[in-house]
Amino acid sequence: MDIKNIAIIAHVDHGKTTLVDKIMYHCQLFRENENTGDLILDNNDLERERGITITSKNVSVTYKDTKINIIDTPGHADFGGEVERVLNMADGVLLLVDAFEGPMPQTRFVLQKAIDLGLKPCVVINKVDKENCTPDEVHEKVFDLMFELGAEEWQLDFPAVYGSAKNNWMSEDWQKQTENIEPLLDMVMEHIPSPKIEEGTVQMLITSLDYSSFTGRIAIGRLQRGTLKEGMQVSLVKRDGSIKKSRIKELHTFEGLGRIKVAEVQAGDICALVGLEGFEIGDTVADFENPEALKTIAIDEPTMSMLFTINDSPFFGKDGKFVTSRHIKDRLTKELEKNLALRVEETDSADKFMVYGRGVLHLSVLIETMRREGYELQIGQPQVIIKEIDGVKCEPVEELTIDLPENVSGKAVEFVTLRKGEMLSMEAKGDRMVCEFIIPSRGIIGLRNQLLTATAGEAIMAHRYKEYQPLKGGIPERLNGSLVSIEKGTAIPYSIDKLQDRGRFFVDPGEDIYEGQVIGENSRQDDMTVNITKTKKLSNVRSSGADDKAKIVPAIKFSLEEALEYIQKDEYVEVTPNHLRLRKILLTENERKRSKAI
Repeated sequence: MDIKNIAIIAHVDHGKTTLVDKIMYHCQLFRENENTGDLILDNNDLERERGITITSKNVSVTYKDTKINIIDTPGHADFGGEVERVLNMADGVLLLVDAFEGPMPQTRFVLQKAIDLGLKPCVVINKVDKENCTPDEVHEKVFDLMFELGAEEWQLDFPAVYGSAKNNWMSEDWQKQTENIEPLLDMVMEHIPSPKIEEGTVQMLITSLDYSSFTGRIAIGRLQRGTLKEGMQVSLVKRDGSIKKSRIKELHTFEGLGRIKVAEVQAGDICALVGLEGFEIGDTVADFENPEALKTIAIDEPTMSMLFTINDSPFFGKDGKFVTSRHIKDRLTKELEKNLALRVEETDSADKFMVYGRGVLHLSVLIETMRREGYELQIGQPQVIIKEIDGVKCEPVEELTIDLPENVSGKAVEFVTLRKGEMLSMEAKGDRMVCEFIIPSRGIIGLRNQLLTATAGEAIMAHRYKEYQPLKGGIPERLNGSLVSIEKGTAIPYSIDKLQDRGRFFVDPGEDIYEGQVIGENSRQDDMTVNITKTKKLSNVRSSGADDKAKIVPAIKFSLEEALEYIQKDEYVEVTPNHLRLRKILLTENERKRSKAI
């Protein structure tokens, strides 16, 4: 059987996972009466809730007697480590671009990786049913982008189809709607090369991992040359060049959404190996007698760090099952195996760990996964990693694109320039403006909240890491101080009502709070301790019902990323399976005053 290996790459929300759904339906992976819903490959809760792909998935379909292995990749640059790995398994890429938005920052990021690997691009211009869209102009822009990224002539000579994945049609001319997505599959058959198979002994680069509680860790990759058989003896060539002998117990290839056990695998196919011991991503499975290594995977460096520590608040252990430093350390070590862009360093304290990642989203997905597994932990303020290059202190700089209504564009420019951003371009699209900036990564932390507030939720923000540049100087921190609880107890509506003019609260009446917890935002610049556990003192003069009814503004509830971007240097986010709380690192007011005096 002929084989085609393709990866689908695109910016967040341009329709990768929806397109894979339609290909699966078209190739009749499911019975007629089987309704499997949509976004089938976004199969974990976090992906479904956020509407983004976090880990890449493999699926295979058969079309005109050809097996097509499809790899759905994440679109967000924070998960770039995932994209870099899986592109090694593909021979060509389907570049998906929104017909209205055109190529966006992350499109550029993933396309760069594909072009550097020498993959053949096929362009799919999706969502041509949007109003005000310009498919022909977008086609030109994709060409310009490829040229800019240094694509070779055979890559610039790319085929393109237009259509709407959601409405299940693709066509070579965007004005002529067809019945199905066959033109897209025909383009794949015609233009994506079949795997090049060289002569020689077995070689396979391990590009991703799976885990089964039944068989342990499973290595996934594409067999470059040779034939693998069940029970075969192989050598594992590690990243550092050392060689370990091992044996394959079982072989699986991908079929539909699952895997099937096979006796042997031919070169060019993507397969999963069960039974290999002690492998890492980037190792080569090679011949037992004379192993030859493949080039290992290079991964971009992390740009952001956060302090992870055990939960030592007065409420520790109420929600979670795993609360000790040993639990957290073991979990982080396990994560390192499959999350290549992550680094973990121990600190001088046994219960604090520095965790380095690609960005706030990359790390917050890890924290969110941990809290759902029953871990309790506390996280410090995200810090940008500063490097010294040729004796000059440098910080990471990002390209930022903001798409927002024209009448509020001035506000966005003002916010970004305050945070040491420089404007590159500004163009009108319909009644919206698309502004491009270069901004230090430090400036992006907390920017999304401000922008959404200023534009009544209309702004769409996308950014990607560009390079390290010399430090840009100070960036204004959060202006308002915190309201800090001075007592442990329950939040009382009466007290909250009386304190509402002091600021905005983060806790609802009836919630348990402790001393040192940040329960709101002060309307002034400095921190203020307040007591919201006081009840109304009743006597024969004051009855409980005689005063005004308390009118309480609803509390502000943060998502995990918002909380991480909100806190200041002397605060932690306490994360437990059921609660997110903000707190001061030093809980009592005396301690805080003493540390200021030193």
